[in-house]
Amino acid sequence: MKVLETTDLEQKFQDKIDREVKIEPNDWMPDAYRKTLIRQMSQHAHSEVVGMLPEANWITRAPNLRRKAVLLAKVQDEAGHGLYLYSATETLGADREATIDDLHSGKAKYSSIFNYPALSWADIGAIGWLVDGAAIMNQVALCRCSYGPYARAMVKICKEESFHQRQGYELLTTLANGTPEQKELAQDALNRFWWPALMMFGPNDDESPNSAQSMKWKIKRLSNDELRQNFIDATVPQAELIGLKVPDENLKWNEETGHYDFTPINWDEFWQVVNGNGPCNKQRIDARRKAKENGMWVREAALAFAEKRKKKQSA
Repeated sequence: MKVLETTDLEQKFQDKIDREVKIEPNDWMPDAYRKTLIRQMSQHAHSEVVGMLPEANWITRAPNLRRKAVLLAKVQDEAGHGLYLYSATETLGADREATIDDLHSGKAKYSSIFNYPALSWADIGAIGWLVDGAAIMNQVALCRCSYGPYARAMVKICKEESFHQRQGYELLTTLANGTPEQKELAQDALNRFWWPALMMFGPNDDESPNSAQSMKWKIKRLSNDELRQNFIDATVPQAELIGLKVPDENLKWNEETGHYDFTPINWDEFWQVVNGNGPCNKQRIDARRKAKENGMWVREAALAFAEKRKKKQSA
């Protein structure tokens, strides 16, 4: 039986990807492909879980029962998304607790947007409209990711994220059509979340070290800059429709390109936040670390019960 050389295996692997055949957990894959997916999927899972924090803080302060029920459902959805993605990451041989420990130690990253505070009720609308809207722009493409478990998880997640985006836009629409003070709250939320939302797509293509290889492997289908431009083109008309102004003096429609021109992003701020110096970095990690420590007894009790039941069944 002929033993395939690594180069032969890599060629067969790439051929499969080029033919749009999904890679499954038991298939051969390059170590770099596996490591890239573990990094991306675990960071995606961390983002879903950390993203619960700014919104959960407003559940008890929602203005009415309907808003409270909607926000509670959304936060529960985000927890579920994290669980889907941690489970998908485990299919690559990653240890879930180890990836979570990497988050708590600062070794692993999560979306920079969640290091900004939710200062007002309008921010909940901005997070739903802008943050989840940006997430959908990226995640719809991930539904066609070359790795099967990730792609299938994203199909369900995108359905729920679409609801979150509509919920946020509806909330801001209500405020924008309310009293002058309410409209001012909506505008202020847009002003503060617009640029961080654009940064969610990651650095410009010429500064992104992993994009080219991820696109060759079809983990990603669109570049950071393409996704960002698509988001701007879709979101600016939505803001105009409800009477809000995007905080960019250089924003204008370009007839030649068929896209909006916009001010270059301040990447110094992005890297400051990514490297742990954002407004809420320490607060977010402390909250997740405390949650794990305070819940340790639950996991220990569940494991003890499972072990006791196993012994009883084998007796």
